[in-house]
Amino acid sequence: MTLSADLLSILACPDDKGPLYFIAQESVLYNPRLTRAYDVRDGIPVMLIAEAATVDAAEHERLMSIIAEQGIEPTFDAASDD
Repeated sequence: MTLSADLLSILACPDDKGPLYFIAQESVLYNPRLTRAYDVRDGIPVMLIAEAATVDAAEHERLMSIIAEQGIEPTFDAASDD
């Protein structure tokens, strides 16, 4: 499942308001700062903090490896929004 570039460009973590990484093969938007994963169900991001999963260190490393290997960019550049 893919998300449109327009949608991805405006998605932010509802908790810390920072960028996310969309890992399509996992159907998840990931916030490495909070080690929190938001599901994407039927093409719809579920951006509810209460429904997010906090991942352990091993899962964080696995997700970060996927992000690095695939060159996944964050949903937006936080530095340019200052």
